[in-house]
Amino acid sequence: MSLDIQEAIKRSIQTEKNAMNFYQLGAQKMNNPDARRTFELLAKEEREHASHFYKIYKGTDIPSLDAFLDSHPDNESSWVSTIARLISADFSEQKALELAMEREKNLEEALLETASKIDTPEIKAVYELNAKETHHHYQIIESEYARLMGMVHETDIDTFVRE
Repeated sequence: MSLDIQEAIKRSIQTEKNAMNFYQLGAQKMNNPDARRTFELLAKEEREHASHFYKIYKGTDIPSLDAFLDSHPDNESSWVSTIARLISADFSEQKALELAMEREKNLEEALLETASKIDTPEIKAVYELNAKETHHHYQIIESEYARLMGMVHETDIDTFVRE
């Protein structure tokens, strides 16, 4: 395995940690219990994503994934800095969900782009799986956003079309 792929995997572990911290910090500010639960769920899933990458990481500089993930957030990361700015400005569940959708969409694109450059099937599969799960995160956030904004939820569309 090339050093470049291992460096990419290490960056992916860090990105998943940053996303996890984003959702943890956002959840702490949520007043709406459903929006808070959505962010708490996503934080838990980002932790799982990091473990997918950790399983294929051959480096020795992260001896304990749990210790790494439980360490202080990287305030310089774009994930953490954007939620921190929102928290210190005019935080709202709506703005946090909009920001989360944007972040997830960008991450999905980055994961797919990285996957397209990888020749090793096992490693490529991890990136593709995480891209699929990231797309699912976008859908979860989009659904919560629609609920919060009082929009028609996709599961209710048949009811409204028939009436």
